[in-house]
Amino acid sequence: MSAFQPVSPARLYRIIADQIALKIRSGEFAPGERLPSERELAERLGVSRPSIREALIALEIEGFVDVRVGTGVFVMQPRESGGYADAGATPGANDIGPFDLLETRLIIEPECAALTAQQATQKQVEAIEAAYRAMSLSTSPAKQDRAFHEAIGAGCGNAALAASVSHLWDLSEGSAVYSRLGAHLVNNQSWAIAHREHSRIVAAIVARDPIRARHAMRDHIYGILARLREDFGSTLDL
Repeated sequence: MSAFQPVSPARLYRIIADQIALKIRSGEFAPGERLPSERELAERLGVSRPSIREALIALEIEGFVDVRVGTGVFVMQPRESGGYADAGATPGANDIGPFDLLETRLIIEPECAALTAQQATQKQVEAIEAAYRAMSLSTSPAKQDRAFHEAIGAGCGNAALAASVSHLWDLSEGSAVYSRLGAHLVNNQSWAIAHREHSRIVAAIVARDPIRARHAMRDHIYGILARLREDFGSTLDL
């Protein structure tokens, strides 16, 4: 088997996915074959395991592989029309990976929460509490989750920051890789953990404590990142 080529950081998961897709097209990975483990691929390519996860999810969306929870990632049969999909041609998807999006949220949203604790009007605080209650009552709270974070953005007193929060959510919802990763990993247990994290954010904002609000939001987004990294590795023995 030929060696993988080192990759540059730009659009990293897409470059990784294209390299693996090329090997599938060439027959180095045959239909039905299990791909090397996530750890092995990361070592061969000299990249992080989250980048490998993003690449594998992209390949699943494009029809190259089948991600089987608890078993591994297997090469799919080519389409009946002949060959596989064009790599990187996922309809309607953007090229920004889930971990890049979450790391950007980690820069912006904690400061929004701190500013909101200081500057939000009572009506805006009540809107945040209402969004939190709606999220806790929903059986599929993704929509309410966005409303909760946007309500915090709206209360920060800075229109550019509020718009940035909304734009990051637009990018997340427009990312097929982000959505598919969530479909694999988001469950009732992860929502229960997120609910507790959200409650600490609300309590800090209601108490008008910017330091607690900043830390609570940072802990929440760190928690999402940690769950995506740990859960994917534990449920998929890649």
